[in-house]
Amino acid sequence: MISYISASYVFPVAGPPIKNGVVGVEIDGTIIHVFTPEEAVNEGIKDITQYEGLLVPGFVNTHCHLELSHLKGQIETRTGLLGFVQAIMKLRTSDEDAIDLAMLRADREMFENGIVAVGDISNQVISRGTKLGSPIYYHTFLEVMGFNPLIAQESIKRALEFKEKFNPLKVSIVPHAPYSVSTSLFKELRVNGETNEEVLSIHNQETEDENLFFERKEGGFLDLYKFLGLDIEFYKPSGKTSLQTYLPMLSDKLKTLLVHNTFTSSADVEFAEAYNPNLYWCLCPNANLYIENRLPDVEMLRNSGAKITLGTDSLASNNRLNIFAEMQTLQINFGIDFDELLKWATINGAEFLGVQERYGSLEIGKRPGINLIDFEEISGIIMLGSRVERLF
Repeated sequence: MISYISASYVFPVAGPPIKNGVVGVEIDGTIIHVFTPEEAVNEGIKDITQYEGLLVPGFVNTHCHLELSHLKGQIETRTGLLGFVQAIMKLRTSDEDAIDLAMLRADREMFENGIVAVGDISNQVISRGTKLGSPIYYHTFLEVMGFNPLIAQESIKRALEFKEKFNPLKVSIVPHAPYSVSTSLFKELRVNGETNEEVLSIHNQETEDENLFFERKEGGFLDLYKFLGLDIEFYKPSGKTSLQTYLPMLSDKLKTLLVHNTFTSSADVEFAEAYNPNLYWCLCPNANLYIENRLPDVEMLRNSGAKITLGTDSLASNNRLNIFAEMQTLQINFGIDFDELLKWATINGAEFLGVQERYGSLEIGKRPGINLIDFEEISGIIMLGSRVERLF
């Protein structure tokens, strides 16, 4: 049975918006038709459910930490990344029942907020059950850490064992962040990545101290390593920014997601894009404000032509897992047109995760999810309203 729905505008993403467009959809969410109102009349379609708002594809969240959902509201805002990391380590719990319940609630929250696919960071296997039972598509980024070069092979071996335990879910072994991965471990990751992985993800330049550490071995990371009891006497700064130091150690053959980019410069972007043409840049603005009270240079990224995706980060660093809320923050702070934001929230993320055949746009044959968004149109400019409703 085909249902026909219409709204003030239909945004297929694969083409221009259609005023009063009509979408034909099967009960399982498969798109059968995308009509202009004139085409719908010509086809004799009469039983159409009409909505006020914008019909858009389901959202793709390219960066989440489902494992940290139980930490919602437990960490103060504006601690800075280093304070946030230490708080995470102190608050980690072994209460699996509490973690499981929080993950189930977070998964449901994302589903109800119109998210259909997620790139999720994991450090253990505990999220497997939630993901297997979810209607959301998950690609798990299994992070490895180890700044001590002597444990590089051990770290990779452990990650490979964890990856097997995630079967049959899609999993990639990835570096956590440049400040937590040794040169030796980056080398191991490159060998593994070029053999086994299709996509990579890494936290990038989330704090100013990250660049200070790589450029001059200065800043707050020295205190963090001391807190961790790690002797880094062996480490010699590169004299370059974090991104320009580690990116050549990653494969330039894989699609790679750089996450946060709060302190990334135009010179960094130029360097990175020249090295790897398959880069995607993930923005998590509400988490950036929660932790550092600062947003990335979004205008610079846009002007560079970077492929931008959106993420929510975790409930430890965000009040909600809602891509629509991330879009609102970006539109309020940077005045970005809705159709551009929508591409970041849908097709760009789907392409990065390699699921664009199903998700990311309202096209015939796809099953991308359909969301209804309220809006205001001011002088021909679409301004986001306050809510999103999942229809399919």
